[in-house]
Amino acid sequence: MITATQGVQITSPCPTCGDVLVRDVGQYIERGQLRWGVEGCCGSCATGWCERGAGPAPEEVRQALLAQHGAARLRLASNGSSLVPVLRALREVRRLSLGEARLTAAELSEIGLVGTGVEVELLAEGLCKQSVPTTLTTSPA
Repeated sequence: MITATQGVQITSPCPTCGDVLVRDVGQYIERGQLRWGVEGCCGSCATGWCERGAGPAPEEVRQALLAQHGAARLRLASNGSSLVPVLRALREVRRLSLGEARLTAAELSEIGLVGTGVEVELLAEGLCKQSVPTTLTTSPA
């Protein structure tokens, strides 16, 4: 089951024939895991491919999504929340060490975490499962 998705289309010259190569790049959450995909094809020749992966997307995909959709920022809704469920969610969703989770929790409490809409949504879902209220804001591209 896919719970969140974000994508964008990128065009560039085809490396085979020089015509227009169209790439659909995206990020999505499937079964509670961050995933990404890139599909490319040229309308003039047989050049085409599909790549998919789990975990953080390649930087080119992230930057294309941020440029098209803007960034999202996730913050804890109140600083009075217990730290234990926040740490539990961070360790589960992001696979962080306890020390890394503490640093990330402090960032969530203060300025918030910024990323693509899908990256931030995955963390928001994990915090919601731990009954941690959050606020999510987006900035236009």
